[in-house]
Amino acid sequence: MKTAIVTGASSGIGREFAIALSKKGFHIIAVARRKDRLVELSQNLESCEIFPCDLTKREECFRLYHEVRSKNVSIVINCAGFGVFGKFETTDLDRELDLINLNITAVHILTKLFLKDFRAKNKGYILNVSSSAGLMPSGPYMSAYYASKAYVTSLTTAIATELSEENSNVYAGVLCPGPVDTEFNDVAGVKFGVKSISARECVDYALKKMAERKTVIVPTFTMKAAIIGQRFIPRKATSIIAGEIQKKKTLI
Repeated sequence: MKTAIVTGASSGIGREFAIALSKKGFHIIAVARRKDRLVELSQNLESCEIFPCDLTKREECFRLYHEVRSKNVSIVINCAGFGVFGKFETTDLDRELDLINLNITAVHILTKLFLKDFRAKNKGYILNVSSSAGLMPSGPYMSAYYASKAYVTSLTTAIATELSEENSNVYAGVLCPGPVDTEFNDVAGVKFGVKSISARECVDYALKKMAERKTVIVPTFTMKAAIIGQRFIPRKATSIIAGEIQKKKTLI
């Protein structure tokens, strides 16, 4: 049985990836901090093992890789991540460093390690979950989050180009959704200013496009149009607009 690793599997998009891939016959390795959530998930999947860990710690990223690399892994979904809301000068530094460690460092480590294995086999899929924020110039009031997702988007598209130039069968793609109905808002302390889609809709679309080997996956026509439209607006103006949108999200 082929294996799919899903980080951030305890809720939201990660949970839906685990469910969807399980239905497709994959053995799931569900990764997240909250063991109780993982246990509940595993009880509802055909074949699932849980891997509770804190991926903000580098040693946990390496432990995950070394403990599961021999399990016929063919799909890696890097979904774990969170956001922090507020003016950059006032947001908590330790919280932001955890954000960087999870949103950037963990994705970088796991992508690099599994990519080497997949290249050796000349097969495998890596999907990194970014955000529409990762396609924008910047995001005032969520500056660290936007910057982290820009990193994920840039890194993944570069890897995809390298693989394409080598005619590799290995896939690397990045999912850049707009608002999705998950726990993200509660963690970041914000609310969406526009209509969100369900995590299941997001995942179904992502898996369809991943099968088509699409590199940058953007669910919904509205978000695609917004991303294309911002290319024709000066960078500073786009940043100002993004900041105004973020201000409207605050719950405080």
